[in-house]
Amino acid sequence: MPSTTDRNRRRDTPPPRTGSNENEVLRGFLDYLRTAIAAKIDGAPEPQVRTAVVPSGTNLLGLLNHLTFVERSMFLGDEVADWQATFQAAPADSAAEVVARYRDAVKRANEVLDGCTDLGAPVPRPRSDRPAPSLRWAHDTVGRPRPRR
Repeated sequence: MPSTTDRNRRRDTPPPRTGSNENEVLRGFLDYLRTAIAAKIDGAPEPQVRTAVVPSGTNLLGLLNHLTFVERSMFLGDEVADWQATFQAAPADSAAEVVARYRDAVKRANEVLDGCTDLGAPVPRPRSDRPAPSLRWAHDTVGRPRPRR
């Protein structure tokens, strides 16, 4: 018989099974990963989301903060001067505020992706100082955080 703790535990949504084309498959997995990471933090107790449980010092709130910057950099063209700093949420930011900023960045990034059909084309973004990666590459890498050095 499952314990009360097991019944109250969050359940992950399973990843998408298939899509009719490569774009749908990539977008499905990207959206699955985006939803999964936000769900881990949304509603979690404040002390736990700020507690580092790995040697790098990264915590859940910092990871989501970082992924917000990744979305905004990759798909919206925002510049990031210090990637290391993105792994820390501001002490005044609540978990709800960080989750809301992430979801807003995802929404805005999806608006860009909705207009893209050629996965071999560069990510359309307003930054011209360096070449943009292909949409295929961006789809594949955005769901995975950059390693800390």
